[in-house]
Amino acid sequence: MSDTKSNKWNRDQMAARVARDIPDGAVVNLGIGLPTLVANHLPSDREVILHSENGVIGVGPAPAKGEEDYDLINAGKQPVTLLAGGCYFHHADSFAMMRGGHLDVCVLGAFQVSVDGDLANWHTGAPDAIPAVGGAMDLAIGAKKTYVMMEHVTKTGESKLVQACAYPLTGVKCVSRIYTDLAVIELGAGGARVIDMVEGMSFDELQKVTVVALQDALIYPDQS
Repeated sequence: MSDTKSNKWNRDQMAARVARDIPDGAVVNLGIGLPTLVANHLPSDREVILHSENGVIGVGPAPAKGEEDYDLINAGKQPVTLLAGGCYFHHADSFAMMRGGHLDVCVLGAFQVSVDGDLANWHTGAPDAIPAVGGAMDLAIGAKKTYVMMEHVTKTGESKLVQACAYPLTGVKCVSRIYTDLAVIELGAGGARVIDMVEGMSFDELQKVTVVALQDALIYPDQS
């Protein structure tokens, strides 16, 4: 296998790849961590309404350095901007939006995702981990589509796309698409289908670093 370290999307490229697939008019929640970068890459010709579970809607890109307002933050306590028409509201109303199916897409980070779409993103069992799921379970189940943005393998080289999650689940059969630093993979009744890959990587190379069987939808796009 070739050295995949030289063939990876960086975090901004991953975020831009996610942003490409968010449709015009969508109401979207970006989870803590990597997903927040998506806000900086949304196409200017689309209206995408960003929601944060602490009670903000109409979130814009990150503020310029020196222009941060720490009274205006997202759920991860990062300073954000507010677009024209944006507003603040009680977090109970925010969670009602999440649980009521009013979000078109949520983008979450993950420790593991199973081939069936199960999501584990809140606890690894590590003694120094914070055992708090926050709003992730509400987002994963409440959004019409749940996308995951994560590195393809762990720091020790283990696949994060697995047959069955080893960590406590956030949601069951909720993830429809995974965006990693190596590929974009759709999950569904047909299994794990690769719909995009980083330039310079072959399907066989991707399969070697993934423990579940993959289907190459780039060659057979009509398979489901």
